[in-house]
Amino acid sequence: MKRSWLLAALVVLAIVSGGREFDLLAPRIDAPQLADEAGETLRSAFERRASDLQVRAHGEVVRVLPDDDDGSRHQRFILRTSTGQTLLVAHNIDLAPRVRGLAVGDRVEFYGEYEWNPRGGVVHWTHHDPAGRHADGWIEHDGGRYE
Repeated sequence: MKRSWLLAALVVLAIVSGGREFDLLAPRIDAPQLADEAGETLRSAFERRASDLQVRAHGEVVRVLPDDDDGSRHQRFILRTSTGQTLLVAHNIDLAPRVRGLAVGDRVEFYGEYEWNPRGGVVHWTHHDPAGRHADGWIEHDGGRYE
């Protein structure tokens, strides 16, 4: 009887919390492990030559490039992920604010679309979609979010 009451209480708790914030039975995953999983996802996408993949990850800025002003303007920089993979980030500054103060060595987190290329890949769609047809992306840097 006591055991079934405890099980019922856990089920109610899981339903109330939506299983998101409070789960007594699930192992905890710390932030570095999640970051490594994101790096592995990108590494796997590169190896499979996958594209059109919505990803959330982070990396260290290893190079800041000049803006691409051909067509829609893009702020460009290269990140290195936890697995050592490099990515070109092309952030549309006609649709989102420029990432301010970006410098080599900075940590950047992003949510955008990965496209394969032989150099490691490109991440774009790091901004909102004014037409509402694509997932909204973002870049976080130095406490600010650029979307």
